[in-house]
Amino acid sequence: MYNVTMKAEHLHRLIWMSRPLMQAAEACVEAGLVGTNLTVRMRAVLEIVDKYGEQTVPDIAARLEIKRQYVQIMCNETLVSGLIEQRPNPRHKRSPILALTDHGRAVIEEIITKEMKLVEEVGGNLSNEDIATALEVVIAVTDSLKKRAGENE
Repeated sequence: MYNVTMKAEHLHRLIWMSRPLMQAAEACVEAGLVGTNLTVRMRAVLEIVDKYGEQTVPDIAARLEIKRQYVQIMCNETLVSGLIEQRPNPRHKRSPILALTDHGRAVIEEIITKEMKLVEEVGGNLSNEDIATALEVVIAVTDSLKKRAGENE
């Protein structure tokens, strides 16, 4: 048996619960996309471009915190769908700017509206204070783990 504090045990469980949380969230997102011809990956691209405006693939990769090469595949799928379009980038000829089409904006705004209703239902029995505290804890733990991982590189 390990000799750890209750605090360490709870924090360890919180960290390990992040995977089932993300899997459950992705399953809900995927269920909400049925009939839209969108994948979870395409939806992520649309959300970033909707939230932050026109983006390059490297910009989207940085916001999603995943590798640019993988995001390029995600963006290619979304381009084929006609929900985003490429525009010339005056700062970098080989990295076009991606922007939502009118149809893409309508699609992602409808999806996000439905998802936010679901989120309100899921959090119905939680107080604003509890949610704010949980968010602060997750951000602090994530930042600390990222810093420690960076120290070991």
